Amino acid sequence: MSRFSGPWDGTGEHFQLLLDLCVRCLTKNLSRYAADIKSLPPNIKDKLIKLMSMQGQITDSNISEVLHPAVEFLDLRDCDISDKALWQLYNCKQLKKINLNSWKENRLGITSEGVVALALSCPSLHEVSFKRCCNLTDSGVIALALNCPFLQIVNLGGCSGIMDASLQALGKNCKFLHSVDFSSTRVTDDGVVALVSGTCSKNLKEIHMEHCVSLTDVAVEAVLTYCPKIHIFLFHGCPLMTDRSRDALEQLVLSNKMKQVTWTVY
Repeated sequence: MSRFSGPWDGTGEHFQLLLDLCVRCLTKNLSRYAADIKSLPPNIKDKLIKLMSMQGQITDSNISEVLHPAVEFLDLRDCDISDKALWQLYNCKQLKKINLNSWKENRLGITSEGVVALALSCPSLHEVSFKRCCNLTDSGVIALALNCPFLQIVNLGGCSGIMDASLQALGKNCKFLHSVDFSSTRVTDDGVVALVSGTCSKNLKEIHMEHCVSLTDVAVEAVLTYCPKIHIFLFHGCPLMTDRSRDALEQLVLSNKMKQVTWTVY
């Protein structure tokens, strides 16, 4: 009780401490209060979403209870969800960022079917992260590119079903794109050229294309030719790269434009 000593005016720090305690109590007794969550105001739901996400408590079955139309950010990387959760975002028109990354193992429940639904429901998306969502294919990324024109950051690393069509769609439709990760995918030089020569060429600052076994020096040279703002460029572990790539990088590295660059020459 000492945390609340002093005059009580119903506002300020005391109120915030009490609110945070109530939210924590709620997350520890979700089953008991499940019927009451849906009617909570958006500001409390935002706190609840953040805490439940960190604790991995958001699921396909309860996400509809905590969502509200004004939600802007969902970090679900620690939550066990599938396409069923994405189908329930149809009222989240203001959603700007969704993180579905999986850092430890492949996430199997997220497929293009769910991502298409996400794209159609959430046109305001700025950032989408699907690292290791291995059942995501080009059709999902194409839907995002066509329906979410404000995309700035796209992470497809480890999505083994991604091919050139995804990069072509992003390059053609997403002029605000500045960071893209398609490492460990099946893209080829054609896809990279289409991406970096597209509408986003002048905005691209960060490209991760490491461990792409089909890429050659052509992809590296295209990035350096079309992307004047590039300052993070990772392409290590690409077995078809040669000294040509290192030579192309040399001048840019010497000019101090690069903040981070990694490569492997075979």
